Amino acid sequence: MSIFDDETPVSEDSGWTSDPATGRRPLRERIGWAALTVAIVIAVLFAFLPSPYVIEQPGPVYDTLGVAENADAEEVPLIEIPDETTYPTDGELNLLTVSVVGRPGQTPSWLEVLAAWFDRTRSVIPLEAIFPPGISSEDRDAQNQAAMVDSQQDAIAAALVELGYDFPREVTVAGLLDGSPADGILEEGDVIVSFEGTEVHSINELQTAVREHGADEPAQIEIIRDGGPLTVEVTPTVRDDRAVLGIGVRMVYEFPIDVELQLDDVGGPSAGMMFALGIVDKLTPGAMTGGEIIAGTGTIDSAGRVGPIGGIRQKLWGAEGAGADWFLAPESNCDEVSGNVPDGVTVFAVETLDQARAIVEDVADGELTGSYASCPA
Repeated sequence: MSIFDDETPVSEDSGWTSDPATGRRPLRERIGWAALTVAIVIAVLFAFLPSPYVIEQPGPVYDTLGVAENADAEEVPLIEIPDETTYPTDGELNLLTVSVVGRPGQTPSWLEVLAAWFDRTRSVIPLEAIFPPGISSEDRDAQNQAAMVDSQQDAIAAALVELGYDFPREVTVAGLLDGSPADGILEEGDVIVSFEGTEVHSINELQTAVREHGADEPAQIEIIRDGGPLTVEVTPTVRDDRAVLGIGVRMVYEFPIDVELQLDDVGGPSAGMMFALGIVDKLTPGAMTGGEIIAGTGTIDSAGRVGPIGGIRQKLWGAEGAGADWFLAPESNCDEVSGNVPDGVTVFAVETLDQARAIVEDVADGELTGSYASCPA
């Protein structure tokens, strides 16, 4: 006989039948239901407890050819070039941002984290990866804002170099690490003109030259100190598997024209490439985009080299939400792009501003005549 047969008798001592005299369920059953109720209550309460994570999600999208609201709630152009002839633009060159949900003391609940795990447009990140211990939220915001200001200056420089302007681009020593190879040889304020006979006009060019030289022998560094030329000798050291001088550097520019970039409440360096493209478009006859909506992200240096950024997965979905069919991504981020490309979006891998400009112009013409690399979908 099957154990599910309706005629199978129920044992009187099973503990799960009601008492016919009182109509009450026996003790074992009541304990079981009570335990289940307690477990559910604990699970619900736990779901609303703060987690040790934050959530990254697509943030606002800004058209570098358009306007945005400033701190005074006024709409202002993201790019203004007041004293030069500028040309009408069309379409959009969108820079993308990432919003972080949560901060120290105000992290998302476990329920919110669970929902984000199953949302391909969002990422769950350990709190300390975004907010390192020992650095306050205010300090982090200030660092991101400083990075945005520096990236805007680099974007102006890259655009003007792309357009053929000639102007001073100085790699300047901003500080030295105690005990570093350059300590006592280089000084804060020194302008680095060349490294081993190769002129350097960007931080990236200096880092590349030092890395290629290695740490086995001294290097000749031509500098300007107190207005006069000087040649010094420094032997790089190895740190994190690469040769370094042990100095902090910053770029100092003397721009030949006035270019004003305005974007409040956005930090970080990743808007550089799109700002540079917007400047080029405004200073070049004809609408570079041909009316297309093109989005992108990437750091940039004054030589026009495009560098990697964070949060590219969220930026891809931000581009899709803004209606972009084309996306310019740093070539060094391609491994993160694969598997995260929204339907209908074509992603190009770019390494330089000149390459990005050529892609935009070909998209506008409706014919991709160049041999452009793409990040696999």
